Amino acid sequence: MHLIVGLGNPGPEYAATRHNLGYRVVAELAARWRLPLSRRSLECRWGQGRVGGKAVVLAQPTTYMNLSGRAVSKLLRYFKLAPGALVVVHDDLDVPFGRLKMVTRGGPAGHRGVLSVMAELDTEEFLRVKLGVGRPPPEAASEDYVLSPFSREETALIPELVSWAASAVETLLAEGLAAAQNRFHGDPV
Repeated sequence: MHLIVGLGNPGPEYAATRHNLGYRVVAELAARWRLPLSRRSLECRWGQGRVGGKAVVLAQPTTYMNLSGRAVSKLLRYFKLAPGALVVVHDDLDVPFGRLKMVTRGGPAGHRGVLSVMAELDTEEFLRVKLGVGRPPPEAASEDYVLSPFSREETALIPELVSWAASAVETLLAEGLAAAQNRFHGDPV
């Protein structure tokens, strides 16, 4: 079984922000797989089902970003899963806008949601699908940048980026990390 968690902040005021890309990818996967996020417990909206013969759980924590680890930890305990079964999908300032990067370990790079997951699980070894949002302009604080909406030009590209990331997760589950990295690192086609 795999647990796929999209990081974000709850509430309509955050829905269109950079920090909610993880939520959007999980919503895309839920639609593709016809796996509704209809359960509300464990500090998450989540759904469970089978995809390509494999058991999966999709989740969006209902905590704020910096407390995401609480929800992830509860889900892993509930389903009796090790961190190796976890795929965290999130925005990343160090990845250029519109690109993807997939890794199995590493530091949080200032991402408070990832830091929270690492602290709760006491490990950095779990799969991550990072969606690039690029660096803020020099006059903007990172915290303000990730909580701001995309520009008009960026907004037009978000559906393609979300679809690309969802396809990367599907390949990751079906064929493994190396195949997903070979096919999806870089810009959407």
